[in-house]
Amino acid sequence: MIETLISSKTRIKLLLKFFLNSSTKSYLRGLESEFGESSNSIRLELNRLEKAGMLSSSSEGNKKIFQANKKHPLFYEVHNIVLKHIGFDKIIENVVERLGDVDKVFVSGAFAKGLDSTIIDLVFIGQVNKIYLIELIDKVEKLISRKVRYVIFDKEEEHLIESKMHPLLLWSNEKVEKI
Repeated sequence: MIETLISSKTRIKLLLKFFLNSSTKSYLRGLESEFGESSNSIRLELNRLEKAGMLSSSSEGNKKIFQANKKHPLFYEVHNIVLKHIGFDKIIENVVERLGDVDKVFVSGAFAKGLDSTIIDLVFIGQVNKIYLIELIDKVEKLISRKVRYVIFDKEEEHLIESKMHPLLLWSNEKVEKI
């Protein structure tokens, strides 16, 4: 979907990296090894996104560190486009809200680090109807063409995920700011 609007695969990777998890920071050489691409193509796209105000940068030693500019007027729109590209909107819409007593849903793994993947790792907190969850995940996987793995924790076990999985909050029944 997004490939028809944005022809640069490097730019798409950068948008996923920085706008999926807005607290993600990275530098040129780190992105080069992560993406497996030349530093020139990455540098060009970083410069374009920074010039457009979509990315901000700071210096740490001899490294120029990039991060999504949350103050940019289009930040939330780009963030939502990235979520839709991955299919998180379908997961939330079709799975979370009809599962029972769900407190929170986190994404972990590659997506929590701002990386694209064919597998989406979800962590549910609360009492979840597992049979219904499996049925819905089957439907969602067909819609988004990605595999969905999940784990369910009780509310009392939520503290276990913080240190081990480095999750990113996708949905909460509390009135808190999402991602």
